[in-house]
Amino acid sequence: VIKGVEPFIDLYEVRIDLIGNGWPGVVQELKKPWIACNRLADEGGKWGKNEASRIAELLKAIELGADIIDVELRTENLDEVVELIKKRAKCLLSSHDSAGTPSFDNLKRTIERQLAAGADICKVVTTASNFDDNLTVLQLITEFSKLKIVSFAMGPLGSVSRVLCPLLGGYFTYASIEAGKESASGQITVRDLGKLYGMVEL
Repeated sequence: VIKGVEPFIDLYEVRIDLIGNGWPGVVQELKKPWIACNRLADEGGKWGKNEASRIAELLKAIELGADIIDVELRTENLDEVVELIKKRAKCLLSSHDSAGTPSFDNLKRTIERQLAAGADICKVVTTASNFDDNLTVLQLITEFSKLKIVSFAMGPLGSVSRVLCPLLGGYFTYASIEAGKESASGQITVRDLGKLYGMVEL
């Protein structure tokens, strides 16, 4: 499956919490840069073990060649974790809101906290309950246009923000390898995303 869609992909996300113990074998097959993520359960992930082992898996990912490590802003002992990551990889600090989309000012403060904590890349993801929520999260990209920002909304109503994120200057966006393999609500397939971007010659 991966080989079939690789021409459409610039960067992989490896979800350790979803793949399970076999993830090191998966990354050996990747021919392009990759992000390692071991998502907390309360931010939409499936990691069921303790925090120390969660971080240990991410540090193992660095040893196996991960280019970017995604850790949540609410991670325990964040300063120490960020320091360990930045010795050998880029640090993406993320925040996810599955309940809705906070105000722009609140989201802006989240980005500022991520930057203060040492983020190389900032990621803020909310959940769209109406179309205007897309505009709110996308505004972060233009507000912080000189930084590496990923910002979009989840859910069926948020799909448009996933598509527009890189078109407006976002660092990248997320898509699923194939239908039925979505890691979050509102994702479209990488093939469909590639077709859309082909229409605008991105």
